[in-house]
Order: sequence, then C-alpha cells, then structure tokens
Amino acid sequence: MRSLFEAIEDLFVNVLFAPFDFLRFMERDSWLAANGFNWLFVIVGSVAFVYWMIQLKKFNDNDEEDKTSTSHSYL
Repeated sequence: MRSLFEAIEDLFVNVLFAPFDFLRFMERDSWLAANGFNWLFVIVGSVAFVYWMIQLKKFNDNDEEDKTSTSHSYL
C-alpha cells in the first residue's frame, strides 16, 4: 500500500503541479507574466457575471419568474 501512495504523491508533485512550479519560478523574471493566468480568470469571471446579470434582467422584465409566495403550513 505504501508504494501506491508514493506513486500518487509522485504523480501530483512531479507531473500535475509542474505548471504551478513553472509559474512560481517565472515570477522572479516577470510578475505580470506569472500572474497573467490570474488576470485571465478575473476577466472571464467578470464577463460571465455580467452575462448572468443581463440574462436575469431579461427574465425579470418578461415576468417569467413565478413570484407567488409560498411557505410552510404552520406559518
């Protein structure tokens, strides 16, 4: 069993985390290049948020949402 967990450790440390190690060492040369992925994720998230808000407004303006008030019977 020990060799199985060591194989999993080796997979993650030496293979799957290699891009993160590359970004960590690249930060010494260029902060902007190393954090480019972060900025990319922020931009994609912001665009998705704006699209979501536009869709919510469109459905709200069409009165497609069921706004009936329902609650538990004991209230």
